[in-house]
Amino acid sequence: MDREALERGALADQPDPAELLERETVFEGKVWDVVRDRVRFGDGELVREYVRHTGAVAVLAIDEDDRVLLINQYRQPIGTRDWEIPAGLLDMEGEEPLEAAKRELAEEADLQAAEWSDPITFTSSPGGSDEVLHVYEARDLSATATFDRIDEEAEIVLRWAPLDEVVDAVLDGRLHNAILMIAVLSAVARRGRARS
Repeated sequence: MDREALERGALADQPDPAELLERETVFEGKVWDVVRDRVRFGDGELVREYVRHTGAVAVLAIDEDDRVLLINQYRQPIGTRDWEIPAGLLDMEGEEPLEAAKRELAEEADLQAAEWSDPITFTSSPGGSDEVLHVYEARDLSATATFDRIDEEAEIVLRWAPLDEVVDAVLDGRLHNAILMIAVLSAVARRGRARS
């Protein structure tokens, strides 16, 4: 590690993988696994367990009236009907993130978009998961074929809300979904930069 470069260089995450000495799958789940890695770190070793994740995409769909498409669905881990944006796993081999985002927008909201932004890419919980998320902004929307939905998706409720109203709900602490928060706050930042 070059501490001086980190302290004075460009502000950017630095790839610096530790030497993997051993990896064990501790739990194999339906969607995600938990693994235990033993790595060389400094003069010693570290052991860390974390969720191995396929990665995911999400779509902030914004219509011509600057309204955002929200999805409300039940989420068992938090016991809540959560307001979110269309999202899904990168679980189809070889599928690029943008193509997955287009698929998810169609599957969850029966929409397609003619305009797609470059993604905001982030790690959701780097201390406990290797999940990487790609959030796209989609505009110039139109209807697609209707998809059949099962499980939690069968009870999805769609709602269009003004972007500023969604930001207010985030800042007031009424919405808690991290992907939604990052998406709408990034959209407002992009809008502000475009105007200046």
